[in-house]
Amino acid sequence: MACLQRFSGLVAMSSRSLLLTRSLCSQIKHDTAYFDELVKRNKVVVFMKGVPSEPRCGFSNAVVKILEMHGVEDYDSHNVLENDDFRQGVKDYSSWPTVPQVYFNGEFLGGCDIMLEMHQKGDLVEELEKIGITSQLPSTPPSD
Repeated sequence: MACLQRFSGLVAMSSRSLLLTRSLCSQIKHDTAYFDELVKRNKVVVFMKGVPSEPRCGFSNAVVKILEMHGVEDYDSHNVLENDDFRQGVKDYSSWPTVPQVYFNGEFLGGCDIMLEMHQKGDLVEELEKIGITSQLPSTPPSD
């Protein structure tokens, strides 16, 4: 009987913790100030699936590789797979339906497709220079 009471207490405690966690996550999901702070913590911020050392999708991997090619090492990354409310909050904050999402100096740059296009055209070098980062690649793409 005592074991059952202890188990019931743990379940009740776990339920309260779960409700509190869900409540906090719901607040984060809709808290613009929270995301404003995150995107301004570094010159480059990436919301992605996984982490730079272990991307969990091809698009996130592509963004990491593009940044690596340009020599961008100092950037913040946030794994959206850790929490569904956080993941949705990122999408709501940017009004962009997909992840990864890249921010330069607190401004939304785009997702993988935009990063890839800017990289291929040489525009990413200029955008990095605007925020004080010198790319390791030339500003004009190689001719075919």
